[in-house]
Amino acid sequence: MKEEDSQLFQNSKDEYGEDYASHLLEQYKLYVESAENISDRRQNANNFFITINTALITILGVSLQLEILAGLISLRVAIGIAGIIICVIFWFLLRSYKQLNSGKFKVIHEIEKHLPMALYAYEWKLLGEGNDKKKYYPFSHVEIFIPWVFALFYLIIIVIQLCPSGF
Repeated sequence: MKEEDSQLFQNSKDEYGEDYASHLLEQYKLYVESAENISDRRQNANNFFITINTALITILGVSLQLEILAGLISLRVAIGIAGIIICVIFWFLLRSYKQLNSGKFKVIHEIEKHLPMALYAYEWKLLGEGNDKKKYYPFSHVEIFIPWVFALFYLIIIVIQLCPSGF
């Protein structure tokens, strides 16, 4: 038994008893469900931060178009700074969810070694384990750029507001 197995599997089938197989399968189902829940939470977080960024960009756009608000350079800079801070938080959260999901799928792969079929491990192998971009380009590699695109936009707005004569 490997080191990971000894930490993951607390008891052998003989030590555990006759319910070992049914309990293993039930725990596996619950764990897969928890991985799916993390993915749902991750998507909700994406939606939340994209909505916040969209609202901030809308406020910036309206403030740039309305002549009444023409003198609100400090407000635009403050919104830009707040937007960058939100983007950094967004990036750290995405990274955390990616790490958590990676860990969960490693555990799922270990459990599958003790089940009749290793569906997730086989699927991952078919997809080139994320290394072959033609077979599979992980969504996490794409979504991690979203906060940086927003942050770049905010930075440009800040620079334009602080150096209006240079543009």
